[in-house]
Amino acid sequence: MPDEPQSHWCSRHQPDVAGGVEPTGRKQHREVWLSLQRRRQGLQIENNYDKDVYNGDIGFVTHIDPDEQELTATFDGHIVTYAFGELDELVLCYATTIHKSQGSEYPVVVIPISTQHYMMLKPNLIYTGITRGKHLVVLVGQKRALAIAVKGKQTERRWSKLAKRLCL
Repeated sequence: MPDEPQSHWCSRHQPDVAGGVEPTGRKQHREVWLSLQRRRQGLQIENNYDKDVYNGDIGFVTHIDPDEQELTATFDGHIVTYAFGELDELVLCYATTIHKSQGSEYPVVVIPISTQHYMMLKPNLIYTGITRGKHLVVLVGQKRALAIAVKGKQTERRWSKLAKRLCL
């Protein structure tokens, strides 16, 4: 397939949508919009053991075949083919959250830190974000916000009732 920047597939996964892809039986209750082009990054949003790709994996779209209704993506050299009906597992990814990045590493990590998002300023999030970077980590924002996050005084007590459930 020649490089065609305008070549893309866009579909709405929802029952009874003209021109859309038939739903796979999963997640029919919500709409999933995808617009994927070759060489765009995609984020796997659920584990797929059959395809050996997992939640948080980031790959690149390498081929789209409208005739076969398949999309091919490469995840660190591992080639994965999706039927169009399976594309609710893959979303565009230009950036990701610290939560989604857990268990992964990236060459460069940029972490915005702002007092406007006070509830997110927690030591564990800063630690997790910083430890995702292999070669370079850049913290962008306010020194005051970083100080609040590192001090961690705003941590909330969790009310999980775990001790009660464990009979402690």
